[in-house]
Amino acid sequence: MVYTFTTENFENEVLKSQVPVLVEFWATWCGPCQRVAPILKDLGAELGTKAKIGKLDVDEEYQIADELGIMSIPTIIVFKDGKVHQSMIGVQSKDTLKKMLGL
Repeated sequence: MVYTFTTENFENEVLKSQVPVLVEFWATWCGPCQRVAPILKDLGAELGTKAKIGKLDVDEEYQIADELGIMSIPTIIVFKDGKVHQSMIGVQSKDTLKKMLGL
């Protein structure tokens, strides 16, 4: 499963999560972001409840992107215990994303 994160659910779904959360900051017009989508879908299906995998549209939810200083997309951030644990910019492999999550 791939979650859609918004201003309304970001605190509960990401910052207060009991499991690691991987968030892709993306936009509909971003070509590389489109390449990440099937990777996230596969990763979400594989990991099940071990982690949350989701996306946040920087055009629609710009407040969160601004707060986190997102300047390039796709930016992928792993949150653990409500804090930024690790981040990367650009298309990443499923194995790289699993390593970022510590799984």
